[in-house]
Amino acid sequence: METAQPLPMDRDRCSVARTLQFAGDRWTLLILREVSFYGVCRFERLHERLGISRAVLSERLERLVEEGIIERAPYRPQGERARSEYRLSPAGEDLFPLLVAFMRWGDRYRNDGRAPVIVRHRGCGEPVDVLLTCAAGHPVARDDVEPHLGPGAGAVRAERR
Repeated sequence: METAQPLPMDRDRCSVARTLQFAGDRWTLLILREVSFYGVCRFERLHERLGISRAVLSERLERLVEEGIIERAPYRPQGERARSEYRLSPAGEDLFPLLVAFMRWGDRYRNDGRAPVIVRHRGCGEPVDVLLTCAAGHPVARDDVEPHLGPGAGAVRAERR
């Protein structure tokens, strides 16, 4: 049952679709998991942990840098050539709740409720969860929201209606 009428907006401006353009494949999200949760920041270590081909890893890292999600930081091991580490940018840091939400969903629906990794708050030791709230801080469920056109909606193209 539809709860709201589709909004008359330019579908090319959809924030979900635009996010999926760079983060919509398995390897990108797994790279972000490694960098975000485990602090893995060097190419060789990412290659080892993920079992990803070097070519695919290079392409995904380059795209994440171009998108402003991660940043390169140079380092030089003793007696070796200069290399790059990869660190989350502020935009990459903002993806952390998304990764936690994916993890929690996977724990519940793809792992029979048995979490292989529990992300805990350093301050109190309790598991971290994702809570959706409104700007006033009230918890919000899916049935509590309604979509409205925002300033980035753009004009609807006649051929797309």
